[in-house]
Amino acid sequence: MTSGFLTAHMTSHIVAMNLLAPALVLAAQRFLPVTGAPLWLPAATFCQMTLLWGWHMPVVLEQAMHSPMLMALMHLSLFVVACWFWTGIVAAMRQGEWQPLPALLITGKLFCLLGVLLVFAPRPIYAMAGPVDPMLLVDQQFAGLLMLTACPLVYVSVAIITARRWLRRVDSTAWRPARNGGDAG
Repeated sequence: MTSGFLTAHMTSHIVAMNLLAPALVLAAQRFLPVTGAPLWLPAATFCQMTLLWGWHMPVVLEQAMHSPMLMALMHLSLFVVACWFWTGIVAAMRQGEWQPLPALLITGKLFCLLGVLLVFAPRPIYAMAGPVDPMLLVDQQFAGLLMLTACPLVYVSVAIITARRWLRRVDSTAWRPARNGGDAG
């Protein structure tokens, strides 16, 4: 692994999973509206977190670094499941539902946890056999900082927007003056 690899790797994941996937979903949903999202959003959330953590286990990522096919499979699978996740988020938000809140907060927390591990690990987590480049730890820490920056900017921001929409919907349906069949009072 070369210095800067992990930062570039995480940057590509952040851009693909948190910018391109939601942008693609928003563009696609203008033409192909999705319904029933709250039913499968938990599955999409689980798959996204399982793939993110599974692909970033040290032994798995180190194998992927030596196999262009495995690396391509990693990026493709994470992008596809991110599209599935964001499809559920966007569809549920449009329906004024609350289900995106736990999905966004769970995903955001676990995404940030990986970032925290990268920042605070006392040594490189993804060090390969052979002499350890001292810049690997700096690269790892910077990759973790990128994750810790992207997490609140994306997941928490979208959760705040979702909560606002949901509370407006609840407020508009719950607070209606009662009609008493024409009684003036």
